[in-house]
Amino acid sequence: MPLHVPPAPAPALRSVLTALGSPTAVREARTPSLRAAQGPASPELPLPVYVLDHVTETTGRPTPATLTGWRFLVRCGDRAVAAADTRLTPDGWTFSHFFEGPYVTSTERALRQAESLPKTYQPRLLSVPELYMLTLWLHGDHTADAASGHPAADDILVPLAPAPPGIAANRPHRVAELLPVLALRLTPPRAVLLA
Repeated sequence: MPLHVPPAPAPALRSVLTALGSPTAVREARTPSLRAAQGPASPELPLPVYVLDHVTETTGRPTPATLTGWRFLVRCGDRAVAAADTRLTPDGWTFSHFFEGPYVTSTERALRQAESLPKTYQPRLLSVPELYMLTLWLHGDHTADAASGHPAADDILVPLAPAPPGIAANRPHRVAELLPVLALRLTPPRAVLLA
């Protein structure tokens, strides 16, 4: 089934278009592939970026997540050459930075895989900073407001490559299955008292 990609806030899209149209912003970006791109570059597939501040839930129930920005894949020709992030400021959505690297390719791959799933999902990104981990979050309510919500037990998380050691990249997991694993990874070992 097709993914239901939510529309980004208009100011976020405008800020990315302005940055792409600025020779200074593109030239100063640390993205060689964007600077070397031949032809027009266009922002596509806007994904809301959420951060999971703490993974303490081991029951698979919804865990709080905070919307921190919108990420656009920057396409030139038939492939994504970079990504553009926006962030929310007191004055509204603004361009943050361009970047490239493995998460751009991995996001594109995970989105293609998600297209073949039997159910329609709303794609989002979910970051777990404590593990240096980024996942494609496939939200089961594809009509939901993309600017709100928390991972539900039946939502799907696809860890993007590079994933933390011991967690398979590009493999879909239900939230209820993956959160307990993440919680265990983040629980400090208990000290053993010797008598």
